[in-house]
Formats: sequence, C-alpha cells, structure tokens
Amino acid sequence: MNDAVIHDMPAIYEDMVRKSLEIGFTMQSDSYVGTLLKTLLSSKPGAHVLELGTGIGLSLSWMIEGLDENSKLITIDNDQELITIVKQYFDRDERIQILCEDASTWIKNYNDAKFDLVFADAWPGKYSEIDEVLNLIKVGGFYVIDDMNEQPNWPEGHAKNVEDLIAYLENREDLILTKMNWSTGIILAVKK
Repeated sequence: MNDAVIHDMPAIYEDMVRKSLEIGFTMQSDSYVGTLLKTLLSSKPGAHVLELGTGIGLSLSWMIEGLDENSKLITIDNDQELITIVKQYFDRDERIQILCEDASTWIKNYNDAKFDLVFADAWPGKYSEIDEVLNLIKVGGFYVIDDMNEQPNWPEGHAKNVEDLIAYLENREDLILTKMNWSTGIILAVKK
C-alpha cells in the first residue's frame, strides 16, 4: 500500500496550494489530514461540522468533498486576508459559513446545535477553550487535531503544550482516543 498516491484530490486543491505559495502562507494542512477528514465526514449524513483555523482553506476543500447536500459547516479564522481568499473559493456553497472572528470568543458565545465533527487546527479548541469545544461535540461525534508531531514552525517550548494536551485528552473518560504517528501527527477522538 502506498498512501502517498491520492486519487481523489479536490478539484481546486492545486490552485489553492499555488495561492498559498503566492502569498507566502506556510501553515497549510497536510493532504493526508484532508483525506481523513473527508472519509470521516462521509460517514455522517446531514453532518454539522466545525473547523477552527480555516487557514487558506485546504482542509476545508477536503471536508466539503465529504459533506452531503444536507450538511452544514462553520469555519472560523481571525485572519481577514485568508478569509477573503477562502470566500473566493467557497462563498457560493450554501452549506458553508465562513467567519472571520476570534475563535476563542466565538466558542465561548456559541449556544446552538452540537457538532458531528470538530477539526481544531488553531490554538482555540486545541490549547485553549478545550473543555468548551469538547462539550460542543455530539455523542458519537469526532474531535480531530493535527500537528501533534514536532513541526518546523513550533515556537520555543511548544512541545510541552503538546505533551500536556495529549495527557489531558488521554485522561478524559468521555473520549475514545486514537493517536496516529502519521501525517503531521493526528489525534482522532470520539465522544462517548
């Protein structure tokens, strides 16, 4: 098996990668994470999804591929330049709500329906507001985080944040956890 061979890349993926290079955006989501997100969402008809950390929209392009016509996805980032680019690609898709907001504030103020999947690819929902985000996930819903293996852009001392997060998640009794030393290092959890 060669997991590097990916046959079902989103049609706009290469253009988005090109745009990332053009603007110097270096925090792109890995395509392996994308394939996992697409697969997980394909198992949730009528899904309600939250992405924290839209970035330039690479993971969003994968998640949209896994959504059915009755699904809804909220994606949040606080970088207006990136959100403007993402809207150029996805603003016509009525299933997608693209927000330029501080995710910490949004999480604390959110009081609507719970989510079938949360992909936390930003500080909020991963290293802050973790309890609030985990409480927003339905029983049987997925919590996905990446970049658990050391990354070149980690600031000094960030490895301790990762260790503490992993230990915290491992000790929660309401999660079933799988740690994958694959891609950038992924944790996949299911809410009990």
